[in-house]
Amino acid sequence: MVQAAVLGYGTVGSGVVEVLETNRESIAKKAGEEIRIKYVLDLKDFPGQPVEKVLVHDYETIVNDPEIQVVVEVMGGVEPAYTFTKRALEAGKCVCTSNKELVARHGLELLELAKEKNVNYMFEASCGGGIPIIRPLTSSLTADEIDEISGILNGTTNYILTEMAEKYADFQEVLKEAQEKGYAERNPEADVEGCDACRKIAILSSLAYGAHVNYENIYTEGITKITVEDMKYAAAMDKSVKLLATSKREGDKFSAMVCPVLVGRDNPLYSVSGVFNAIFVHGNMLGDAMFYGSGAGKLPTASAVVGDVVDCAKHLHENIMPAWSSKELELLDRKEITHRFFVRVKGSASEKLEQAKAVFGDVRLVEAGVTGEFGFVTELMSEGEFEEKAEKLPGMISRIRVRA
Repeated sequence: MVQAAVLGYGTVGSGVVEVLETNRESIAKKAGEEIRIKYVLDLKDFPGQPVEKVLVHDYETIVNDPEIQVVVEVMGGVEPAYTFTKRALEAGKCVCTSNKELVARHGLELLELAKEKNVNYMFEASCGGGIPIIRPLTSSLTADEIDEISGILNGTTNYILTEMAEKYADFQEVLKEAQEKGYAERNPEADVEGCDACRKIAILSSLAYGAHVNYENIYTEGITKITVEDMKYAAAMDKSVKLLATSKREGDKFSAMVCPVLVGRDNPLYSVSGVFNAIFVHGNMLGDAMFYGSGAGKLPTASAVVGDVVDCAKHLHENIMPAWSSKELELLDRKEITHRFFVRVKGSASEKLEQAKAVFGDVRLVEAGVTGEFGFVTELMSEGEFEEKAEKLPGMISRIRVRA
């Protein structure tokens, strides 16, 4: 029997307990032996609930128990999760987590510690919730040179953008609705400002490119400035607005960015709606592949965590996680990255389109029936070039990048 402890009995933690209990027999067959939860750590009490029998409030009980072989960290945040994880690994215990903030900040260090102690630090659930993506990148696709990862990595923002597009509803209105439905946190900043997606693309890029990608170096732009008018223009262009997290390899150069992007029907990410996530991967041998599914939620995320627990149970004293190189990947300056841009400008096209052409060159007019303004799409240009030109065009309202 493999004895495990769960740190945190919130949404994901309770889900882990539920998955392990509900699928106990099939999990035991896959793991080769039964996995039993000996402890659940939480600050709260849960009187009358089954978890009360295994509930503890002191981490020392867990870390000092030699019977505990696998620790599930689903507390969230950096501290005390980092300290608890580090101590568990130092004590020779495997750790499984869904904590993308911790993995993005300390994953390199924790993987190296796990390797030193011949145990495993696993984090499948940290990047795509229930979508399997870490294992494909580190095992199935190891024969390929990955040259692009691009995806919708946050279900909250995808839900908000979908609702805004379908109902022409205001951002704040849809955000409130998402909070009421439990799709958005009370403090939604990490989601709507793109921070969550940024951490996830940093983790995936570090694993795919074999060098450390510091999430703090990734240009990140959220969805708070997206408006109903943007959605009307998107519909007129037969495109949808998605918050995309993207990293690319072009020769020996790498770029990474998180921002709203207009994608067309020919893009596989176009039809990913609601709280669903999708991750597009391009390899030099594989070509295109997409991983699609529920990117968040109690049971999908818990399922991914338990998948890691099973892997740990099968490899208790054997480190199987790939190396995460300590060499930091140097990213292109954002101003060197190229896009086409959709631009909105105050005034009428009849009066100002020629002025826009004089600044941006050959542009394509977009008409969406929005009064007092017009829109156009530029040719391909660098971010730096766009910013220089934008300063010369008075009345510019906003811009959204357009996926080629």
